[in-house]
Amino acid sequence: QLVESGGGSVQTGGSLRLSCVASGFNFNDYAIGWFRQAPGKEREKIACINSDGTTHYSDPVKGRFNISNDNAKKTAYLQLNSLRPEDTALYYCVADLMDHYCSAPDYWGKGALVLVSS
Repeated sequence: QLVESGGGSVQTGGSLRLSCVASGFNFNDYAIGWFRQAPGKEREKIACINSDGTTHYSDPVKGRFNISNDNAKKTAYLQLNSLRPEDTALYYCVADLMDHYCSAPDYWGKGALVLVSS
């Protein structure tokens, strides 16, 4: 199970930090990632961190968002900086056992809503 928190409303240029608490599986064995789905758009992968700490980002968020995790707390984080209205979306935490790029997640959270106003 994955449970996200930390979503909310911010103005353009603001920051948020999303958290994702995992339970029911061995967190250390999984790559952890974040997807998002904006209104009227397809869901997209935006960040992934492997069990060895290697990170990957999609181009729209590279340089603005930062993914990290705390294995002891079984918690992943997504720091969202320099937010733009186009970042408005439902953000999902995922866990992927076999794919280091989080492309085929085994677990999904229910999502955390981020609203960015201009």
